[in-house]
Amino acid sequence: MKNILLVGAGKSATVLISYLLEHAVKADWTLTVGDLDVETAQSKLHGHPRGAAEFFDVHQPDLRRQAVRKADLVISMLPAHLHLPLLQDCLAEKVHFLSASYVSDEIRLLANEAERAGILVLKECGLDPGIDHMSAMAKLDELRASGANILEFETFTGGLVAPGYEHNPWQYKFTWNPRNVVLAGQGVVKFRHNGNYKYIPYHRLFQRYETLHVPDFGYFEGYPNRDSLKYAEAYGLQDVATLYRGTLRRPGFCKAWDVFVQLGMTDDTYEMEGIEHMTYREFTNSFLWWDPLQSAELKLAAYLKMDYQNEMMEKIAWLGLFDKRPIGLKKATPAQVLQKILEEKWVLEPDDRDMIVMLHKYVYELEGKTERVQASMVVIGDDRERTAMAKTVGLPLGIAARLVLEDKLSLRGLVIPTLPQVYQPLLRELTDFGVIFEEHELEPPAG
Repeated sequence: MKNILLVGAGKSATVLISYLLEHAVKADWTLTVGDLDVETAQSKLHGHPRGAAEFFDVHQPDLRRQAVRKADLVISMLPAHLHLPLLQDCLAEKVHFLSASYVSDEIRLLANEAERAGILVLKECGLDPGIDHMSAMAKLDELRASGANILEFETFTGGLVAPGYEHNPWQYKFTWNPRNVVLAGQGVVKFRHNGNYKYIPYHRLFQRYETLHVPDFGYFEGYPNRDSLKYAEAYGLQDVATLYRGTLRRPGFCKAWDVFVQLGMTDDTYEMEGIEHMTYREFTNSFLWWDPLQSAELKLAAYLKMDYQNEMMEKIAWLGLFDKRPIGLKKATPAQVLQKILEEKWVLEPDDRDMIVMLHKYVYELEGKTERVQASMVVIGDDRERTAMAKTVGLPLGIAARLVLEDKLSLRGLVIPTLPQVYQPLLRELTDFGVIFEEHELEPPAG
């Protein structure tokens, strides 16, 4: 009997745990879920006879190694910066390692060691990164096989609220790690457009977005997502004129979020003085000039060169940033204060459902003709537990784990799911869970 060690029982692990338990008896494996909160881990097992919960602290080397030593495969749902020591133990014990997180520079250095150990280290096998890689490569490989010359490729993903549940002016609620949302896009964005390299500093990022349309689901805004260029080699797109990765939000989000960026509220590099005695209104005022005769609302409108009454001011006021309510933190960075108030307002209600939207745009030449195709995928969550985010992050990992333990995925070394041996069986099974891409032709750009 084989044993899977899943580390981290957070929101994104819910559907993954269910999938692994559903296959546990037939595949003859056990699932151990390790977490700092054993009760949370236990609650997600629902008393399944093949499941067990145990205390796990990645910072305790002896405990960590003992847990890895008993496993045949480890799935890490921990934050990416905690993966290295866990992976090092997997290398020492020759245990397969899977995660949805990006390949860091430190982990990339272990690629040869993974091959020597004869184990698979499968990274970036979730939603984004993950399903984006697999679906894009399936189409790109199909086009290349037909003799097409790829000219442009753009890809976008968004974790959003399903239609009918967007009950606030932002049309947005947290469906994944709030801190990652608040800090999204920090650093320099890099991509290629029409043969030219483009760089966008953070303070301009949310002013540079494009409007996109998904049939039956309406319009979205897409803003660029960090370094698009690092996937040129992995996708075989070194010579394309346009290579762009982006994030999706509903219309109006980017302009409103840019207010926080311009004020400095998303800064996470310093702690604010006097925060424990500060109200949200005083927090907002701390980024504006002193004028005892003008309200915070008027000063903010003047600072942003916009009318006092408009949609952006409505969004900011709805969040409570002008309220005379204590923040309730003893110490915090501006980003942590902003995150606190957003977590209070952007919470998924018990009956809410979330939505994942993924969109790829391809431009290619075939038989002397330029073609433009958009492929889009939409997944709706079942409820607040079996969210679309949990499905699309967890299911690729679960399917990959099953294939490895059933000796149906024989790759070894450091791998991301851009290879047919990985993406073909995963995409095939993901269709059973509603992960389906629909294609339609795009009109040529105007002019």
